[in-house]
Amino acid sequence: MRIGIIGTGRVGTALQSGWTDAGHDVRTGSRSSSLPLSELALWADVLVLAVPFAALETVASGIAPAKGKIIVDCTNPIRMGPDGMALAIGHTASGAEYLQGLLPGAHVIKSLNQVGAEVMADTIGFALPPVQFMAGDKAEAKETVAALLTDLGFEPLDAGALSKARLLEPFALVWINQAIAQAKGRNWAFGAMPRDTQA
Repeated sequence: MRIGIIGTGRVGTALQSGWTDAGHDVRTGSRSSSLPLSELALWADVLVLAVPFAALETVASGIAPAKGKIIVDCTNPIRMGPDGMALAIGHTASGAEYLQGLLPGAHVIKSLNQVGAEVMADTIGFALPPVQFMAGDKAEAKETVAALLTDLGFEPLDAGALSKARLLEPFALVWINQAIAQAKGRNWAFGAMPRDTQA
């Protein structure tokens, strides 16, 4: 699959490495790269936004040719408040829904926002496959993203419609709080543990 990753920071680099190792054709771009975002959008089957939330409007204008494409939104609408990190929006909308409004012809899927780059780069060594939730309005697009998450070593779980990104974006703050404020570190992830009903 042809995957275009917008953003060349730690998250973008981790995802590029993982999907390249899985056999996908991956190209990266940024606002300052030599590859125009519009060309990347035309080339890719799936676009992945690994940029700060504040850059979404600028990036969306650059990938306007993405009509009909799958857009994986890894961003979180986070701002600094008096008590530390907090959501900039989230009660009646989400960052992913905002992005969908900027790109009405695309299929936005919220995912890969719930752990740090360290886990994205290496999902080996956990007692269970790390969970990665996803939300979106098009079932076929979520099936494609689920396969890509599996390629990275995650257990993909469908959270429902894109409006459920309102749950996934604050859920990311739980990971950030534990990793940083509670000093748990960045080398951990959430897992789903089904009960053994035969026991």
